[in-house]
Amino acid sequence: QVQLVESGGGLVQAGGSLRLSCAASGRTFSSYGMGWFRQAPGKEREFVAAISWSGTFTKYADSVQGRFTVSRDNAKNTVYLQMNSLKPEDTAVYYCAATTRRVVGTTRYEYAYWGQGTQVTVSS
Repeated sequence: QVQLVESGGGLVQAGGSLRLSCAASGRTFSSYGMGWFRQAPGKEREFVAAISWSGTFTKYADSVQGRFTVSRDNAKNTVYLQMNSLKPEDTAVYYCAATTRRVVGTTRYEYAYWGQGTQVTVSS
């Protein structure tokens, strides 16, 4: 089992940047694929990005491709989401999630472990 804690959210102007971190407990972090999802008020939780256990394979939602970068440091048990060129429509609570599946997916049902989320607000 793994416990996840997100940090790094906040208020930023459109065009700005933020880096989210997700710290994981447990000694088997490197065996988990990791994902980032977000949920805006009144909307479904949606996929943002994912990274394989080794960090060599990544996936992105079309809406963030080219602006967001997911990475991980297995030595620090941490996964990151670098968000650049932020837009007001990126405003949401951002969650990290972990999966034991070898191929990281884009649906929330593939992820068994979730953090509590961190708020990102982008002003226009």
